[in-house]
Amino acid sequence: MKTTDKTGKDAPVSDKKSRRKFLQAGAVVGAGALALAACGEEKKAEKKPAAPAVMKKETKVLKVQAAWGGGIFLEFAKDYVKRVNEMSGGTLKVDMLGVGAVVKTAEMQTAVHKGVLDGAHMVTAYWYSKSPVASLFGTGPCFGWSANELMGWIQYGGGKALYYELMHDKLKLDLVGFFSGPMPAQPLGWFKEQIKDSSQMKGLKYRTVGLAADVLQEMGMSVVQLPGGEIQPAMKSGLIDAAEFNNPTSDKDFGMQDVSKHYHLASFHQSQESFEIIFNKTKYDGLAKEHQAILEYASEAASSDMAWKAMERYSQDLVKLKKDHGVNVYRTPDSVMADQLKAWDIVIERFNAKDPFFKRVVESQKAWAQRHGAYALNNAPNYQGAYEHYFGKL
Repeated sequence: MKTTDKTGKDAPVSDKKSRRKFLQAGAVVGAGALALAACGEEKKAEKKPAAPAVMKKETKVLKVQAAWGGGIFLEFAKDYVKRVNEMSGGTLKVDMLGVGAVVKTAEMQTAVHKGVLDGAHMVTAYWYSKSPVASLFGTGPCFGWSANELMGWIQYGGGKALYYELMHDKLKLDLVGFFSGPMPAQPLGWFKEQIKDSSQMKGLKYRTVGLAADVLQEMGMSVVQLPGGEIQPAMKSGLIDAAEFNNPTSDKDFGMQDVSKHYHLASFHQSQESFEIIFNKTKYDGLAKEHQAILEYASEAASSDMAWKAMERYSQDLVKLKKDHGVNVYRTPDSVMADQLKAWDIVIERFNAKDPFFKRVVESQKAWAQRHGAYALNNAPNYQGAYEHYFGKL
């Protein structure tokens, strides 16, 4: 068969041989290129590291008991737990146990210290029996400050160091703790009649906790310290004549409106308090640094959320107590609160004389409250005046 060139003429024999060699050479080069490409891919495959095996991290579980059987306080405790569990991404889990699940409320701190519980959600007044100083971190005297300002002293005014000196050096407790959730001033509470003067309170059997018990005893009351769930039944049965717990929402949930129709807001017996969240220190120290940080910073996040939620819920439930349950709501007379401050003076001096450490904590609080109060109280405008300008007299 003849080979023709582009013009259609027969191609010379030499051209035929050259073309054959070119085609053969091209085939060899092409095959070589394919081989080199394949080899390169193999080398790339050899150099590429194998995908690592995904190791599932172990979940650390902490058993934490709350001092609350229900209501908004248990809700606040669960809000803290929710933040811890979500922040950790599943590597740290807090199991919240209800009141009395492992030990009684009065035994919770000891149980955490011994490692029977990993942690507890409570208030410092619940271990007042171990040291009256504990009450200064919650149910102490009012130096013109609120619970949020008490927490400011704890965090930045030297309170935290004194707190750990009490727990570690004085009481030898294997604990670490965080403060969370500034509480509004607690109402004077529920009585069988409207209180217009301190003389009406003398001789009444009254429920409260911590140093507040000493203050109201100084005012002539007979004080009984009961956990929250026992207050309403005690008043219903006549075991006590009057009582306080903490706020309109908790009081409504306890059913205090069914045993009294006279509710007194404002008081200096417990005008600043917050939750205390404690953990076994040995257990805490053994956690990863990021888990330690989560436990602490979740307490701060829950603290803010609680303050905002309390504004919404407490005000709503106060309206319900008045409108739905016929409760008469009064502001405690200034004369009664002035008598409370006088009682506090006596109680403070009594404990100062017995315990130099108690005195040192009080002096630290007073110095911080005096400095901060000079700013805060002078800077605060007349909020009540603004309220009444728009909504009328309270």
